[in-house]
Amino acid sequence: MVELQNVAKQYKMGETTVRALRGLDLNINDGDFVAIVGPSGSGKSTLMHIIGALDIPDEGRVLLDGKDISDYDENELADLRGNKVGFVFQTFNLIHTLSSLDNVALPLTFHGIGKSEREERAAELLEMVGLSDRLTHKPAELSGGEQQRVSIARALINDPDILLADEPTGNLDSDTGKDIMELIKGLNRDRGMTIVVVTHNPRDAEYADSIVNMIDGKISNGESEGGGDG
Repeated sequence: MVELQNVAKQYKMGETTVRALRGLDLNINDGDFVAIVGPSGSGKSTLMHIIGALDIPDEGRVLLDGKDISDYDENELADLRGNKVGFVFQTFNLIHTLSSLDNVALPLTFHGIGKSEREERAAELLEMVGLSDRLTHKPAELSGGEQQRVSIARALINDPDILLADEPTGNLDSDTGKDIMELIKGLNRDRGMTIVVVTHNPRDAEYADSIVNMIDGKISNGESEGGGDG
């Protein structure tokens, strides 16, 4: 599904150059559930952004389904993000003036899908994540866990090949966070979806089949740990 070859990324912060990734190699197979863990500044979020085509490397190659996307232009990257990758963020990133149904359906408007089909597909996904009674509620009327469920449904609306979640339980209490991780685990177990979760929470990482430990822009020990092949 995803292959990174000798990927490097750096950023300029004033007079300082931050080397976020340093010649990193990583393979994620179709159907894997991988947790990327590490302290703040280890490069784990940068790695997720590159996997999801939100950023491009300064060096190295990024292959998705065997295709090198390292040299894609912005239009090609946007198309890839819109069709192959679903994103879940710590801060939910919902539009506060829209209902749950409209938040989930929104990505389909960019693909020319009619309103009735958009709403039907959004309603099905909200039912799947346990929010069939919250279709008309706006984010301010939802709990943190419910907002994250809406964001997961939105991430699935285009039937992506891979789901990327950046600290998905970071703004939630431990019990609600457990419910969210159970939901994400179910997507992997029941639908065979490829999942990559970035987290600093060891409890979240335990849901994954394999764990990639990062420090200083590199994978610790040069390999991932855990039960899978990731």
